[in-house]
Amino acid sequence: TAESYAVPQGIQAIGDSAFSGCFSLTTITLPDSLTTIGDGAFISCDSLTTITLPDSVTSIGESAFSYCGSLTAITLPDSVTSIGANPFTRCKQLAQITVSSDHPTLATIDGVLFGKATRTLICYPCAFTAETYAVPQGIQAIGDYAFYGCESLTSITLPNSVTSIGDWAFSYCNSLTTITLPDSVTSIGDYAFYGCDSLTAITLPNSVTSIGDYALYCCNSLTTITLPDGITSIGDSALYGCNSLTTIALPDSVTSIGDWAFYGCDSLTTITLPDGVTSIGDWAFTSCNSLTTITLPDSITSIGDQAFFDCDSLTAITLSNSITSIGDGAFSGCESLTTITLPDSVTSIGDSAFSGCDSLTAITLPDSVTSIGGEAFFDCASLTAITLPDSVTTIGEDAFEKCPELTLTVPRDSYAFAYAKEIGIPYTYTDSMDWLNG
Repeated sequence: TAESYAVPQGIQAIGDSAFSGCFSLTTITLPDSLTTIGDGAFISCDSLTTITLPDSVTSIGESAFSYCGSLTAITLPDSVTSIGANPFTRCKQLAQITVSSDHPTLATIDGVLFGKATRTLICYPCAFTAETYAVPQGIQAIGDYAFYGCESLTSITLPNSVTSIGDWAFSYCNSLTTITLPDSVTSIGDYAFYGCDSLTAITLPNSVTSIGDYALYCCNSLTTITLPDGITSIGDSALYGCNSLTTIALPDSVTSIGDWAFYGCDSLTTITLPDGVTSIGDWAFTSCNSLTTITLPDSITSIGDQAFFDCDSLTAITLSNSITSIGDGAFSGCESLTTITLPDSVTSIGDSAFSGCDSLTAITLPDSVTSIGGEAFFDCASLTAITLPDSVTTIGEDAFEKCPELTLTVPRDSYAFAYAKEIGIPYTYTDSMDWLNG
């Protein structure tokens, strides 16, 4: 609970997270023997108002002073030769970062901190109240966390010298409505626009080949996104919770859709997957409650767990002939699904794959199916008929529980026949000789 502390003379390094969460500390004195400040060394020292860095300091770690909410100004000595990703992330009152004009590695332009050698924008102080900002021409990279939590900015312009946008670069820029990405940008980091809930539209330049994980996570106002022809992958949770997005065109170059990629995009009504897509990740379209149709290309071989979970407006889907497995809970809770056609390639139906599909009336399983998971058709209250092939050798527990109107069609002397008799589900034979039942 001490409010002040003097680091003993002779100490050369402040370790990673050494003072993390020292909320009562208002002042700290550093000795001139100190050379290194570790990653997160003073993170969340929320009462720290001032700190003087001695001329001996050569290295400042990533997020070293992040979330020091009372820090208003800091001077970086000429001795600093190495500095990690934005050491001042979310320092809400930090309005002044001072470096000398002849600093060997760092520079400030209009109060914004840059790295000279890498031409990287390191920190735009989030205490600035300006609504617009133009990154200087010649800057090549927007560093990790560079604009994190800059809540006043509504518009940012990037020059055509910028090639990369770092992880978390614009996260929680809550007022940001527009940003122009130049054609020079080739990579967009993970979480780059995470939580930018005023961003309405974004166009990715042709040079971008992938959308990072969580890149546009919970951009709640995003209605339009334009993807370039060269993009190959949609990262995990890349567009999670973008609940104003109504449509998106995936270019032919896309081959994979990550886990949770479109989770909760509950205004999305339709999406067409290009022929190159080979995998749909787990939970990829979960809770896309307005999605009525989706086209799956022949290139897809598997549907991930909970991929279309709770898409309660989806009425019909045709699976491509290359699909071999339907993941656990893949269509669970699709309350409007009335028909689904399974191709001859499917060998397994996962646990709870169609549970709660209470508008599904009938389904025929192809001869390729060997296993049906537990609760696969649980609570399909309208399901009256399902044909099980001779190839089925495994049916999980409660696979057809709470299907009160169901009659199974099974081959004679098959595993499915024995299962139906044992469980007590009404059945008929595939050869239609109903008089032999029982």
